[in-house]
Amino acid sequence: MFGSGNVGAVYVRARPALLPWWRLARAAILNKAADLYEENAGQFYAMLTREAGKGQPDCEGELREAVDFLRYYAARIDPAMAARGRLVCISPWNFPLAIFTGQIAGSLAAGNAVLAKPAEQTPLIAHFAVSLMLKAGIPASALQLLPGDCATVGAALTSDPRVDGVVFTGSTDTAQIIRRSMAANLAPGAPLIAETGGLNAMIVDSTALPEQAVRDIIASSFQSAGQRCSALRCLYVQEDVADHILQMLFGAMDALQMGDPWLLSTDVGPVIDAEAARDIRAYVSKARRERRVLHELRAPEPGHFVAPVAVEVGSINDLEREIFGPVLSTVRAQTYEEALKLAMDHEYGNGTAIFTRDGDTARDFAHRINVGMIGINVPIPVPLAYHTFGGWKKSGFGDLNQHGPDGFRFYTRTKTITSRWPSGIRTGGEFNFKAMD
Repeated sequence: MFGSGNVGAVYVRARPALLPWWRLARAAILNKAADLYEENAGQFYAMLTREAGKGQPDCEGELREAVDFLRYYAARIDPAMAARGRLVCISPWNFPLAIFTGQIAGSLAAGNAVLAKPAEQTPLIAHFAVSLMLKAGIPASALQLLPGDCATVGAALTSDPRVDGVVFTGSTDTAQIIRRSMAANLAPGAPLIAETGGLNAMIVDSTALPEQAVRDIIASSFQSAGQRCSALRCLYVQEDVADHILQMLFGAMDALQMGDPWLLSTDVGPVIDAEAARDIRAYVSKARRERRVLHELRAPEPGHFVAPVAVEVGSINDLEREIFGPVLSTVRAQTYEEALKLAMDHEYGNGTAIFTRDGDTARDFAHRINVGMIGINVPIPVPLAYHTFGGWKKSGFGDLNQHGPDGFRFYTRTKTITSRWPSGIRTGGEFNFKAMD
């Protein structure tokens, strides 16, 4: 069912624990959906570029991640887990295929009915993905697509007592609104799992390999035009090497190509829409007036382009909110200890990385940093299907993060099956617990 004209009438038809053939066949059907995704790669690439402004490497990575989610959850189906019921899945525009698919695949694999609300900026990608899932054999009553905005469709879904749980990826402010709405309207046990944004940090100490650090700073800050929840927002460079690292960084920024995301030569494409572009440009203009802009590229015109820029701040707390675009804030720290203290001194805990060639420093960092994703000599971690991911503190809600072996438990309730067979009773060979699901 597509459309959001009558939200209640649509999702009242969503039914968990459907016909036995669906319960037995859902692993094969999810794998079939993965096959159809791969067969339609060109169509997905075109839609991701046109509707979401993604460059070709990002299109390939997003399709691969979406396919991985489908196959991963198909392999995780376990008869000892029971469906929760009707789950609302609200996905973001920055990963309109991968996260959209991951939320749905996990929910369906557990036997739930899914009410999928994509971001209002990317409904066509969601529509095409759902059409392929239905073509693969997912019953229409198990998967309802409800495009629309958060104020109407999203609010209706997250405040209806017939909903048994909500999966959300988006801003922290929206997650808090959803949480309050659920508390007021849904059953007390209805869970919320939310993967939200954060002010992700990176530390470069005096022992770091400069070429490696600069390469991964560029990738962490400016890939996808900085529109990732795991993007680097604040760089802490130890004073001993700051001049050298920043000089190399600015040179690497100058090599970035901005323009049409359909071209393979493009490194940085547009941001999602005019509103986002205006918001980011206003922030950079303020920094420019305060003489805090250290290095800035020139954006092409016309279009929703924002030039990659490096600005100077005193600490991560100078960022009142997450600037969701190609803006990198930099801080000079006298010592590693100072950098670590500054990186931890804020309310978010999504991802943090360090570049160092000192093993003791790396171990100390991993033990002391309080975030959901930690990187050592790698870019700010990018979520993959086989990793549980999500954040601590204001970067995540719920006891479990989305996806991965721990996250899958959110979509299910556990059943304990105990059996004893008297001697002489024929069970037709090895008892098939899978068939009991």
